[in-house]
Amino acid sequence: MTAGKFRANEKHGMGFAIGLVVFAGIFIASGLQHFFYPQPYVRIIPPFLPRPLALVRVSGGAEILGGVGLLVRALRRWAAYGLALLLVAVFPANTYMAVAHVPFRGLMGESWVQWLRLPLQIPLIVWALYYAKGDRRSPVSR
Repeated sequence: MTAGKFRANEKHGMGFAIGLVVFAGIFIASGLQHFFYPQPYVRIIPPFLPRPLALVRVSGGAEILGGVGLLVRALRRWAAYGLALLLVAVFPANTYMAVAHVPFRGLMGESWVQWLRLPLQIPLIVWALYYAKGDRRSPVSR
């Protein structure tokens, strides 16, 4: 992206662009972790679902594609809706982690943190929908 692509316009200011890049970065980074460090994600797949590693890779790939798609204006709306749906689709894994109290080292091993992740998905879904609906005149990737 060039500096000119980051200009604010009448509808969206620099905050929209910065938030968009941060949001996309969250998904791209998380998606990459699904490939480089899959075991934590494999451990939170509910036992009734088949092929946990394959599911982790598919969801990681979807996160990467969605994050990159957010940065491409022509794809932003579909990418944002896709990420919102992905957040709903992975909710059972986050629920299983909290209910089964899947052990982890550090803060993620704390039960209260595992439970806190559940309602935190709501603002992420809202954030995705914000970019799905507010993409018409974005200053990014014109």
